[in-house]
Amino acid sequence: MKAIIGVSSNVKEDLLSVPMSNIRAITQFGGIPLVLPNLVGEEIEQIAETIDGLLLTGGGDIDPTLFDEEPLPGLGNIVPERDEFEVALIQKMLELGKPILGICRGAQIMSIAVGGDMYQDIYSQKEGSLLQHDQQAPNWHVSHFVEVTAGSLLHKIVGVDKFKVNSYHHQALRNMPDGFIVSGVASDGVIESFESTKHPFVMGVQWHPESLISKGDASSLAIFKAFMNACKE
Repeated sequence: MKAIIGVSSNVKEDLLSVPMSNIRAITQFGGIPLVLPNLVGEEIEQIAETIDGLLLTGGGDIDPTLFDEEPLPGLGNIVPERDEFEVALIQKMLELGKPILGICRGAQIMSIAVGGDMYQDIYSQKEGSLLQHDQQAPNWHVSHFVEVTAGSLLHKIVGVDKFKVNSYHHQALRNMPDGFIVSGVASDGVIESFESTKHPFVMGVQWHPESLISKGDASSLAIFKAFMNACKE
């Protein structure tokens, strides 16, 4: 049996959308992608019980009132129904102990769902000099390094201490929630990946590995292979 992977979707002008790179990344490793509508209510439990794993895709910004802040000028477009749906589904998936891979916005909303917080806009909120985290280059280009935490799940998966990633974000994780650790950082201190210490595979990455698979990027292939293997189990 192939693993069924729930794939989160964006909503704009009454249309759901998911980049095909996410779909291809799942099918390449033998999974069946199931694009999820942003429903809220009793459907959450049935969705969580149906899927074998959850891929939280990238997208717009996150409502700062979810982590007790009000919107700053640098905040971009938010989709409240997506935030609400994903928070509820993440919490249920964690309760069931099922695998989750959060990508960019997906990593951020996962942190919020479990009690973490984030920068609404790193360029106006984070102290010190920053790298360019919203690269002006094709999405398959790797633009900066991530330093991997020794002994982390990410380290075991990629097998290296440092590797390059692409970068398309202006929001970022700030404080880790209980039960989670930072597993990768950029040279400017921005958190690039984190993972659960209580679940076999619950990981968030700030970059877009799904966009690098077509170029044969070793770390991206390893991350998706490990995620899919966890879902099959």
